[in-house]
Amino acid sequence: MVTAFLRSIGAEAVLLPVARDNVESLSAAIAQADHLDLLVTIGGASVGTYDLVREAFKPHGLNLDFWKIAMRPGRPLMSGQLGKTPMIGLPGNPVAAMVCSVVFVAAAVRTLMGLPQAAELDTETAILGADLKENDQRQDFLRSTLRSQPDGQPPIATPFASQDSAQMNILAQSDALIIRAPHAPPQKAGTLCRILRLP
Repeated sequence: MVTAFLRSIGAEAVLLPVARDNVESLSAAIAQADHLDLLVTIGGASVGTYDLVREAFKPHGLNLDFWKIAMRPGRPLMSGQLGKTPMIGLPGNPVAAMVCSVVFVAAAVRTLMGLPQAAELDTETAILGADLKENDQRQDFLRSTLRSQPDGQPPIATPFASQDSAQMNILAQSDALIIRAPHAPPQKAGTLCRILRLP
């Protein structure tokens, strides 16, 4: 999924063999990445028993810029340099991996291509199609459908009732992500919101 997305935005994506959940396998995988302009890993970025990317990469020159962000889905995201190669570590959860690819990896790829990169996400206004509860401390990216309206009015963005980040079927049905700021108050259907369209 991530490979297909990267190719759709003009990257020459190289899909490396799967590395197993152990330090030896992850360390061996690094040798296959030294010719890349950007290394993107998927999984092994959180705090579980088998989340070993940071541990395995450190002896090979991993210099982390950050690890963990206040975002849902996508909290365990990491970014840094592996030797001279820029590296982004995506969460292993497939929905989080895709959302982080749209939000972060695409911007990194476009920067490496020398393309102009906006300081903020390319969002647009929509009308909220369902009530939303108060948000917590993380910025949310809610999967939603879009319904066009006549006369140039903003589309109606309706979030799915379930936002479990393991539900790929909901991502497949989504047209956009509704962006909610940390600590956003409750919001009623019919009010304006910001969306990021999905590819």
